Amino acid sequence: MASVRKTTPKGLMNPKLEAAINEQINAELYSSYLYLSMSSWFDSTGLKGFASWERIQAMEERDHAMKFFDHVCARGGRAIMKAIPAPPSTWKSPQDAFETQLEHELKVTSLINNLVDLAMAEKDHATVNFLQWFVSEQVEEEENARNTLDQLSMISQEKGVGLLYMLDKEMATRVYTPPVTTTS
Repeated sequence: MASVRKTTPKGLMNPKLEAAINEQINAELYSSYLYLSMSSWFDSTGLKGFASWERIQAMEERDHAMKFFDHVCARGGRAIMKAIPAPPSTWKSPQDAFETQLEHELKVTSLINNLVDLAMAEKDHATVNFLQWFVSEQVEEEENARNTLDQLSMISQEKGVGLLYMLDKEMATRVYTPPVTTTS
């Protein structure tokens, strides 16, 4: 089918940023897959609270992908869906899963920072402004993983069963809060 748009109006998204944000959409969807995989693993180990927490984390990551998707479309670009690699499906322990999560969030922070650098270099002020929400969000994502790792490290394998049970119950209290929708 032929494109309806005959001309290239001013203000369309910078092609370098469009390509980079399309990569970020894929990375955010991978994050959602990773956390769904963790949710399934926690569920299979009987830690329903951890499973719930990770499921909500997966929903948040999906929302992040959609924020990027909407930004590309609002700027006159085109979001391109790509294959999402399969995430791991097992971990040695809850601590191992959250170490994986922290490592992953540090990688995502790097990706976001690279996008900010590119948007600044391309003088795309709208995208720089848009990305600031993600810069702040990554601080929260890293902090959540670190805090859970700190709590898990306090639990010894021999004496920590009761504490792990209590932490699992606390994890189950997390409530999904969709992001505030704003226009780009």
